[in-house]
Amino acid sequence: MEPIKTITSRAISLNLDDIDTDQIIPARFLKVTDKAGLAANLFSDWRYNADGTPKPEFLLNQPVAQGAHILFTGNNFGCGSSREHAPWALTGFGFNAVVALSFGDIFRNNSLKNGLLPIQVDAATHQRLKDLLDEIPRAEWTIDLEAQTLTTPDGESVHFEIDAFSKTCLVQGNDELGYLMSFADQVKEYEVSHHKGVTT
Repeated sequence: MEPIKTITSRAISLNLDDIDTDQIIPARFLKVTDKAGLAANLFSDWRYNADGTPKPEFLLNQPVAQGAHILFTGNNFGCGSSREHAPWALTGFGFNAVVALSFGDIFRNNSLKNGLLPIQVDAATHQRLKDLLDEIPRAEWTIDLEAQTLTTPDGESVHFEIDAFSKTCLVQGNDELGYLMSFADQVKEYEVSHHKGVTT
């Protein structure tokens, strides 16, 4: 995974509630076991016509979405079935963070393990952010993961919560296994030092 420390990017708004994982990445695309090609199928049923041509009115097909790394959405984002393909597709498209009122629990956990930062905000903050996105849709926002802040184009700083372990992994660009492996040398040193003089 790529380390996430600071994200400065446009944010785009798909402000809908209860977007489930089957809408994020439909089940017919789950046969793959790696991330290659999933970005092309992100929100596929909303993004393409039956003949496979893009729907120009859908957000991800509009110029404002190109190069955006922050997705703003509604309540209960990522609900439904468990599939790591959902955060894979989002990160493959280029998103590093999703800002929402709430997340499906499994999606949230999968995101943290796969390099996607889920930021949960309260209703009043969500409304302010939505209004600002509507007012200046092409402005840049900044997320500072180490400080746990989201800074809006007008200078407001919004604090968000994240558990210490997930924060460390994202900042270092490690998944859980990578984090554990980073201590391999210390473990070996401990084993050597504690086995000296031990007889069996």
